[in-house]
Amino acid sequence: MEGQTSYLSLALLGFLQLASTIDTSTGVPKENPAKEMIQVGLIFSMNSTIGKVVKSCISMACSDFYDAHPNYRTRLSLLTKDPKDDVVDAASAVWDLMENGEVHAILGPQWSSQAKFVVDLGANAQVPIISFSATSPSLSPRQRRYFVRTAYDDSSQVGALAAIVQAYGWKEITLVYEGTDYGNGLVPYLVDAFQEVDARISYRSVIPPSPKDIDIIQELNKLLVMQTRVFLVHMTAVIGSRFFVLASNAKMMSKEFAWIVTDGLSSLLDPVSSEALGSLQGVLGVRPHVPPSESRRDFEERWTKLYSDRNSHDEIADLNLFGLWAYDTVTALAIAGEMAWEPAKSRYLKTNTSRNNLNFSSIGISEIGPKLFDKILSIKFQGVGGEFNLPNGQLQPIAFEIFNVVGQTEKIIGYLTSAQGLSPELNPSPKAEYPASANDLKPPTWPGDTLKPPKGWVMPISGQNLRIGVPKKDGFGEFFQIEWDPHTGVPSYSGFAHDMFLAVLDALPFAIPHQYVPSVNESRQSAGTYDDMLSEIRLQRVDAVVGDTTIVANRSSYIDFTLPYSESGVAMVVAIKDDERRNMWIFLKPLSWNLWLTICVAFISTGFVVWLLEHRTNEEFRGRRRQQLSVIFWFSFSTLVFAHREKIANNLTRLVLIVWVFVVLILTQSYTANLASFLTVQRMTPKFVDVQDLIRDRHFVGYQKGSFVRGLLVGQLKFDESKLIPYGSPEEYHKALSKGSEKGGVAAIFDELPYIQLFLARYCNKYRMVGPTYKADGLAFAFPLGSPLVSYISRAILKVTQDKAKMDAIEGRYLRGQSWCQEQDATIFSDHLSLSVYSFGGLFIITGVISVSSVLIYVVLFFQSHWHSSSAIHPGDCSLWSKFLETANIFFREHRLIGFLWKIGSRIAPTSQLRSMEASTNNDVGVIARTPNEGERPILIIHV
Repeated sequence: MEGQTSYLSLALLGFLQLASTIDTSTGVPKENPAKEMIQVGLIFSMNSTIGKVVKSCISMACSDFYDAHPNYRTRLSLLTKDPKDDVVDAASAVWDLMENGEVHAILGPQWSSQAKFVVDLGANAQVPIISFSATSPSLSPRQRRYFVRTAYDDSSQVGALAAIVQAYGWKEITLVYEGTDYGNGLVPYLVDAFQEVDARISYRSVIPPSPKDIDIIQELNKLLVMQTRVFLVHMTAVIGSRFFVLASNAKMMSKEFAWIVTDGLSSLLDPVSSEALGSLQGVLGVRPHVPPSESRRDFEERWTKLYSDRNSHDEIADLNLFGLWAYDTVTALAIAGEMAWEPAKSRYLKTNTSRNNLNFSSIGISEIGPKLFDKILSIKFQGVGGEFNLPNGQLQPIAFEIFNVVGQTEKIIGYLTSAQGLSPELNPSPKAEYPASANDLKPPTWPGDTLKPPKGWVMPISGQNLRIGVPKKDGFGEFFQIEWDPHTGVPSYSGFAHDMFLAVLDALPFAIPHQYVPSVNESRQSAGTYDDMLSEIRLQRVDAVVGDTTIVANRSSYIDFTLPYSESGVAMVVAIKDDERRNMWIFLKPLSWNLWLTICVAFISTGFVVWLLEHRTNEEFRGRRRQQLSVIFWFSFSTLVFAHREKIANNLTRLVLIVWVFVVLILTQSYTANLASFLTVQRMTPKFVDVQDLIRDRHFVGYQKGSFVRGLLVGQLKFDESKLIPYGSPEEYHKALSKGSEKGGVAAIFDELPYIQLFLARYCNKYRMVGPTYKADGLAFAFPLGSPLVSYISRAILKVTQDKAKMDAIEGRYLRGQSWCQEQDATIFSDHLSLSVYSFGGLFIITGVISVSSVLIYVVLFFQSHWHSSSAIHPGDCSLWSKFLETANIFFREHRLIGFLWKIGSRIAPTSQLRSMEASTNNDVGVIARTPNEGERPILIIHV
C-alpha cells in the first residue's frame, strides 16, 4: 500500500512538472529562459488522426528527454504550423518559419508531395528537413541535401510483398493505388520486385487523390471482369478504408479473391475505422516489425495513461508507428542540438535580397544548420520505435511482419528478414536461399472464410468458354486431324496433340470449359501458316492454340508457351544411293594398305620362326631348299584357315603358334565384321550428307507447308528462297525425293524429327536422315503473354509426360502404329572405315615379342649344347672367340637355308671390316677378317 502511494505521488509530480513545461495551446514545451533555445519548426496537420498522435508523442519526447538530462544547456523550442494538404501552403509555412522564426531545423512535413518542394528550401537555407512520415521512395536523402528521413522508405517493403506472391505461386497481380506521390512512387519498385519472382503486374488501377464513391465503384467493376484475382492495394487509410468497404459491397471479398495491402493500411501505422476493418477480412498485409523493448512498453503505458481520460475518444487515436518515430526523432534532434550548439553561431545570415512579399530567395542561411545536420546523421541509440540509425540518411528496417486480418484482430503469420527470408517465426538463424513457399507462413484465413489459397485467377465472368485455335493439316494427321461429318457438319478432332491436351486437362485441379476454333477458310482448308494461327492470340480472336506448335524464339515475343510435351529438332532426309554402284574391289577395303602389308610380313616371319624352331628335330621341315621355303610360306598362311598338316615337335613352336593362332582369329573376325559393315554402308549410303553441298550446287529442297522450318532454312542455313518447295504430306515427300532435284523434285527434305520419323517409318528402305540436327525446343501449347494458365498447364504436362503408361497409350495410338526401321539413325557415313595397323598394334607387338624370345631361347640352347666342340677352324687356338666361331659354323651347317639367305644378303651390303667370299669349288660361303700379322684369313665357313 505504501509502494502504491509512492508511485501515485511520483506520477502526479511528473504530470505537474510536464504540465508546467508544456504550452496548453500548442501542446509543445514552453521556452526556458535559463537555457539556450534552439528554434525548430514543426510542419504537420495537427487536426488529422495521425497529427494528434504525433503532437502528443512530440510533447512527451521533449519532457522525457529534458527531465532525464536537466544539465543540458540547450532546449528545443518548437514553432508549429498546421498547413493545408497542398504543396504551396506547406512551402509558405516553411518559408515563414525560416524567414520570421529563424528555425534551424524543420520537423515534417506530413506528405511526400510537400516534402519534395520543402527540401529545396531547406537546402537553400542549410536547414535540415527531418520527416518521419514522408515515406515515398521518389524522395531520397541520397539525392536531396539536408533531407533526413527518420522513417522507413516505402520501397523497403517490396521484398516482403514479392515473397508473398512467390510463396503462393501467383503469376499475375493487379495493382490498385492512389494517384498521388505516395502511390506513384512505389510502382517502379514493385514492378522490379515481381519480375525477380517471375510475376508481373497485369493491370494498374489508379484511384484519384480525392475520389468519390462512384470513381472507386467504376474501378471495381473493371477489376471484377478480369481474370486476375490477386490485388495489391497501396493506399493511405483515408482512401483505403472507403475502398474496401465498397469492395465488400461489390462481393469482391469472397472466395477466389486474394488481397494484399502495403503498410499504409496497417492498423499499426494509420488506424482504420471498425467498419473498414470488418471489410478487410482475409486480407494479407505487411508492416515493419518493431521489436519489443522495456522502453517502448513503458512509453506505451504512460502514453495510454495520460491520454485515456480525454472526453472524446476520437480526439486521440491508438498509438501508431508514426508516433513512435516522432518521439525518437525529437530525442535525436535534442541530442544533436546539444552537440552542435555554439552561441556565437545561433543566428541566420541574411541576404541583401528584397524581402517584400513571398520571396524564397530572400531566406537567410542558418549558421548552425550544417553542423546540426551532420550530428543527427551520426546519432545511434535504441529508441521506442526500434534502433535509431540513419545510414544513407534514413532508417533501415530489420524485419517485416506478414499479418492476416481475422475478425477484429491482425494475426501475425510470418516474418521476412534479409538473413532468413520468409519464415513463420522470427528466428535469428539464417537459412539457405530457396524460393519462398506457402510452408514458410502460418496458414492464413482467406476472404470468404476459407483456408484454401486462391489460385489467383478465374475464367472470364462473361461465361464464354476458352477459345482454342487448332490447325487444319493436309498431311501428318497423326498429330492433329479435323474431320467434318458429311451430314451434320460437326467437326471431330483427333491426333497426338489433341489427346495430349485432353490428358493435360484431366491432370488440372480444376476444369476449363473450352471450345475449338479451327484455323480454316470458307472452304475448310488451312487459313495460313502456324505463325498466322498464333497471331490470332495477339489479336484476341482466340485464347490459346493447341496443336503441333513448335517453341520458337521469335514467337515468344507475343505469346507464352507451356513446357514442351514432345521433343523436337530439325534434320535433313535424303534418298539412298542405288546398289548398282558397288565396287568390285570392296573386299580389300575393310583393312588399310599398311595393315595388309603388316599382316603379310607377320605371316612370313611367323613361318620362318616355326621352320627355325622345328628344322633340327622335325623331318617335315627338312628337304631341299625350295621345299623348305615352300613349307615356310605354306605353314604360316595355312594357319589363316587352320588347315596346316605339319606336326609340331618343339614346345617353343607351340608357344609361338598359340599366340599366332589367337592373332589370326582376331584378324579374321575383324575383317569379316568390317566387310559386312562395308556392304551395308554401301547399300545404305545417302546421296548427300552435307548441307553445304546442297547450298553450293543450288539443289532444290523441301519443307513442311506452314512450318517455321522455312525461316530456319533462309535465315540460319542461308538457302536461296527460290530453291525451297513446300509439301504437306509424307506421300508428297516421297514423290519429290524419288524424282530428285534434276527432275522436278528435291534433293532433300528438312523437317522436324517427329514428322521425319513418321515418314521414314513408311519409306525406311529408300531414304535416310543425315547431317546435323538443329535444335528446337519441342512441341507445346500457346497462350497469351502473361496468361496465368501457362504455369498450371505446364505442371500438368509434367504429370502426364512422367506417367509412362499414359504416354505409351497416347503414342501407341498415333506414333507407333507402323513398324519402324531398326537400322535408321542420324549417322553421317564416312568413307574412312578401314581398319589400320594401329588398331591391332598390341597384337603384333605380343606375337613379335613371343617369336623373338623363342628364337633367342633356341639359339642360346643350341650354342650351349655345342660350346665344347673341338672342331675349331684353327686347332690349338682355345680362345672364346674361336669357340664362338666354331659353334656358329656348326649352327649354319645345320641350317643351310639361313646360309643361303646370308649369301643373298651379303651380296647386297658387305661391311668394311667383314666381307663375304664364295669358294669356287664347294659353293661354301665364308667370312674373312683382315688381321695385322696374317692379312686376310677366313674365320667362318658356311656350307650351303
